[in-house]
Amino acid sequence: MTVPGALDGSTCGMAHPGSPGDADCWVVVFDDYLPDEEGRREALCTLANGYWGTRGAGEETVADGTHYPGTYFAGVYDSVDWMSDDSPTSDEEMVNAPNWLPIRIRLDTEESLCLDRADVRAFRQELDVRHGILTREVTVRDARGRVTTVRSDRFVSQSTVRLAAIRVTVLPVDWSGPVTIWTGIDAGVANTNAAHGISKARRHLRSIRSSEAGPDTILLEAETTHSNIRIALAARTTVRLGDSEIRPRRRFDAGDGDRVGQQFTVDAAAGVPLVIDKVVRVSTSRDRAVRTPSEAASDGIRHTEVFDRLLREHIRAWERIWLEFAVEMRPAGEAALALHLDAFHVLQTLNAVDADLDAGVPARGLHGEAYGGHVFWDELFVYPFITLRRPRLTSALLGYRHRRLAAANEAAARAGRAGAMFPWQSGIAGDDVTPRRLFNPLNATWMPDNSALQRHVGLAVAFSAWQYYESTGDLQFLLHEGADLIVEVARFFASLAIYDPTRDRYSIDHVMGPDEFHDGYPDRPGEGVRDNAYTNAMTAWVLRRAIAVADLLQRHPGGLDWMRLDVAPGETETWARIAERLTVVFNDDGSLSQFDGYQDLEPIDLDAYRRANASIGRLDLILNAAGDTTNRYQVAKQPDALMLLYVFSAEELRGLLGSMGYEFPADAVVRTVERYSAASTYGSTLSNVVHSWLEARRDRARSWRFLETALFSDLDDIQHGTTREGVHIGAMAGSVDLVTRCYPGLEMRDGRLWFHPQLPEEIDSIAFHIWYRDQALSIVVTQDVLRIASAEGVAAPIRIVVEGTEHELATGESRTFPI
Repeated sequence: MTVPGALDGSTCGMAHPGSPGDADCWVVVFDDYLPDEEGRREALCTLANGYWGTRGAGEETVADGTHYPGTYFAGVYDSVDWMSDDSPTSDEEMVNAPNWLPIRIRLDTEESLCLDRADVRAFRQELDVRHGILTREVTVRDARGRVTTVRSDRFVSQSTVRLAAIRVTVLPVDWSGPVTIWTGIDAGVANTNAAHGISKARRHLRSIRSSEAGPDTILLEAETTHSNIRIALAARTTVRLGDSEIRPRRRFDAGDGDRVGQQFTVDAAAGVPLVIDKVVRVSTSRDRAVRTPSEAASDGIRHTEVFDRLLREHIRAWERIWLEFAVEMRPAGEAALALHLDAFHVLQTLNAVDADLDAGVPARGLHGEAYGGHVFWDELFVYPFITLRRPRLTSALLGYRHRRLAAANEAAARAGRAGAMFPWQSGIAGDDVTPRRLFNPLNATWMPDNSALQRHVGLAVAFSAWQYYESTGDLQFLLHEGADLIVEVARFFASLAIYDPTRDRYSIDHVMGPDEFHDGYPDRPGEGVRDNAYTNAMTAWVLRRAIAVADLLQRHPGGLDWMRLDVAPGETETWARIAERLTVVFNDDGSLSQFDGYQDLEPIDLDAYRRANASIGRLDLILNAAGDTTNRYQVAKQPDALMLLYVFSAEELRGLLGSMGYEFPADAVVRTVERYSAASTYGSTLSNVVHSWLEARRDRARSWRFLETALFSDLDDIQHGTTREGVHIGAMAGSVDLVTRCYPGLEMRDGRLWFHPQLPEEIDSIAFHIWYRDQALSIVVTQDVLRIASAEGVAAPIRIVVEGTEHELATGESRTFPI
């Protein structure tokens, strides 16, 4: 990959967030064709709009080990049954939907043009992050010496979410003659993108119908095999030769039932472009206000505008999006581009709230099939970036959790607990779809996957619901959705707490923290650990929020919402007692312990493993292949103790632990960071986000290095091959959040907006917009000043605290504070 301008000192324009600035900050360029890199590039060049997404594979490609033209719809899952070590297993995964890309070009009677067989004379692929357009231009020479340039321009519409379009331009450079085009839709696809140790393709689709819906239009409808979700795609193809539209005779091709297409031949002339425009309209049976998907797709395509107008509308939609979400960082260069790219992929994955979707935050986006497309706790890292800019998007995404609250209640009841037990991995219905086995590619064997013990996902849901309310003051959300989530999660964790009268303390046992390297003690693998620091401290915090919510609802006029919560007499007092007396374990040096017994585990020489392995991020797999286990050692994939210092400021955490009867002085905070920084393998892309955050106040140069690694997690594929299976949405959102929340020292608490800016030396300035309590704020942070400007309008004044001093800010007012 090349980054234009990265070596010439050019910088992004900083007129205001969202201004075009220097194109170098907004365009990812690949200027050579490398088959071994195609998987990563296809994921990085995915185009999506939150409703659906398509990987950046070429229009001529098929899934063949080099290429993978996957298309995915948010919330469309299907289950598959298979055998693992002779045991029946069922998995639920996001479905690879019919491929709408195919446009295949044949010159005379030659084979269709294919880069893997062609003499490639020039290649350039650009992802225009600002406008959501993928462009590829290739010049090839065939066996007869003829030179042809083929260019494609593609977008997945941000203005009309069920639309996408491709323009392919064929330019005969030095020859004239017939060109044959085949354009189609292919439902003969399978889920084979993710490495899951299964050799058999996982087919999820059966074709229902295919037809010509018009002289230039084809239609295909398919259905998932278990969930019975129907997906319909209608594609209209128009042709121009030079400036003239032509209507070549077309041959309808129904294929083998799994694909449908049209074929036509055009007499091309040297130097005259042959332009094929393909516009696609889609619908699924999960859509609202449609009779049938096939009718919605075919009727919709008949009323769809031409390519150029659709492109203009799409570009305008992205311009509006960036006015809200753009973050401009000086100086420019690769980091500024990576920042825009990360924001782009988060927005592509989540930005279809207006489509009335029932979908959560897939951890790997709509970019590939890793993790089955499931929803994890990664939303904890995503919501701050969204909430501060488009709050209604966060409330819509939290609606995914609220609609699955009944499933979480049922799961808790089956486990003999109260409240709501949200699953570690969630899919279509909210039940636990966490696989029970994990394939270890190092020894080609299956190992138990006990990660379903990560109950802390519910704590993340409750935390996010409260943070949304804290940011927006949206009382209606709290009354009707947020309160349910917070209280039911609090009930579940209160029911996990076991009282020990000899210590006058409560404990929580048989859980895993975010650090997946310990699913139990060395002699009891798979049984979880006791008194995990992150779980217990977060439980105390959530219990206190639940008490505050219950008090607010009890005082709210009418009392109907209070009655719905059905809080039993004495229940809030029990929550308060547990919150005060939950156990938090400390190591002998005063640092937080990952869990009870952690410091009794064996130390480990990570440097020795680094010398012997290209990467130790997945040390659990390395040890498993050697007949060992991370359960034995003081090691962490992503330290639980440090997650607390990511979620809370040191001041907040000291206050929380103090209310639980524990002292946590500043030197103990430092020892905690140092201890687990040395013991971490940084095996999660989220690790770099967390460590950058923690170092921001202590070692800004080190914080910047972690941020750079986080920003480039997928661009550089730091996990050695995982990006091809989908990008890491949590790390991408967390990277942007670091720049806009951590470095400005921006916090939302106690009904105030707090600032304590400290920029690394590598950053001259940051500029961005946020919404807070109905005020639209423009924020610029430099090494010397903080500027906050509120847009004109009608909203109540807000309270801001800068470097410990409180101020009031009214709409239309601007303030500048020295740093």
